[in-house]
Amino acid sequence: YPTWKRTLTRRAREAQMTRFCKAQTIQRRLEEIEVTFRELEQQGIKVEELLRDEEGSSADQRTQWMNQLLYLVQKKNSLMSEESDLMIMAQELKLEEQQWQLDQELRSYLNMEESLKTPQDRVAEQEILSQLVDVVNKRDLLIRMQEERRLSEL
Repeated sequence: YPTWKRTLTRRAREAQMTRFCKAQTIQRRLEEIEVTFRELEQQGIKVEELLRDEEGSSADQRTQWMNQLLYLVQKKNSLMSEESDLMIMAQELKLEEQQWQLDQELRSYLNMEESLKTPQDRVAEQEILSQLVDVVNKRDLLIRMQEERRLSEL
């Protein structure tokens, strides 16, 4: 029994560390995207100024600047899409952690001997079960939203 309990505890810690590492990776990428947004905006401002200020420039030069501006807009849209996906992943990790905590609480009530449970324990058990179902439904909704976005992009 102690070995079994230690194994479960170790696996729970490993899962928690995995979620933590994913959350850190997501946060780091979101920060990188924010920096890239600023850089793209600065580049866009420069290209727009060139387009406005260079009235006498050749048509080829103006076309090149317009193409560069369109490229910057496409790149920004791509980053916005990635940012949205990362935000959904972060929310999913948060819900996963919440589900794990509720599951642990529920297990403690389920492991209690039925004859030892107080009415408050039964109410708390039902409340935790209700919260757990709510979190699972939220996760399902996020996954469906992600799938719908992916399919619409295809």
